[in-house]
Amino acid sequence: MPANVTPEYEKAEQRYRQAVTDDERQAALQDMLSSIPKHKGTEKMQADIKRRLSQLRKDQQKAGHSKGPDPFHIPKSGVGQVALVGPPNTGKSSLVRASTNAEVKVADYPFTTLVPHPGMWSRDDVQIELVDTPALTSDHVPAGLLGTIRNADLVCVVGEVGEDALDQIESVLGALTARGLTLRTAPRDAFSVTEPSRHPGLILLNKADLVSADTAPAVRELYAGSLEVLVVSARTGQGLDDWFERLWSLLAMVRVYSKHPGRPPDLHKPFTLPRGSTVADLARLIHRDLAETMKSARLWGHGRFEGQLVHKTEVLADRDVVEIHE
Repeated sequence: MPANVTPEYEKAEQRYRQAVTDDERQAALQDMLSSIPKHKGTEKMQADIKRRLSQLRKDQQKAGHSKGPDPFHIPKSGVGQVALVGPPNTGKSSLVRASTNAEVKVADYPFTTLVPHPGMWSRDDVQIELVDTPALTSDHVPAGLLGTIRNADLVCVVGEVGEDALDQIESVLGALTARGLTLRTAPRDAFSVTEPSRHPGLILLNKADLVSADTAPAVRELYAGSLEVLVVSARTGQGLDDWFERLWSLLAMVRVYSKHPGRPPDLHKPFTLPRGSTVADLARLIHRDLAETMKSARLWGHGRFEGQLVHKTEVLADRDVVEIHE
């Protein structure tokens, strides 16, 4: 049975091959294990990953330098992980608190956040994980932060709408470029696993409610064709809806609802799959053997008519409803 691994797995595998330390290898293996499809065709691969993880831990213990959890490694959760990076006092923590209600520390003095802190943004039947990070400038990049950024599926560079916006954004992007990481606004599935230096990203200009000098047009002009610019306010909620929709689009996922024959669909708990997934991929998420035993499927959504019969190779669209028959 083919493995049919996801793009997230392929990226984690690429990071494992390029890792130079045991901690980097362990983080990559953990991501490989969490993102690999769980079905019969991947059982040997799962076992091999677990074996390599176990061996790494044993080697660390033998060497006498076994460490506690790395505070800069944030395990992925939800449909995607988004890292917020930027200079001090641009409102990264406030944005995470406003959208996720996470208990992050917000203060009006610089370098309040010392380690990454995650929060889950839940809306429209999906969950996106936001990660607040320590301040980053051209001459200050906390040890371990680059690993947090590379591990994320998407990076949002946060600045202010005011007169310092251009300098703030340039400072962060320059620091990332100097360390081999280039951001571009494009869907996650548009990036090749053979190009780990390129990463999907956005520019957020925060504090639209406090700053009178709107520099967004100048920032948009400067980064036209490479990075999209959104204007938001953590305090008033301005732009947060558009931000969420853009994150969802760039993460390149689809929501699919299941339906039992003769019953209404469950429209509150969708399955989330990478864009381009098929009915067979959905069946494997429901049960690892279902893709092989299913006899037919009906689809409500993007089809030519409601409830039409479709083949297991039918590509699913966002908010489709699928009824699988065994």
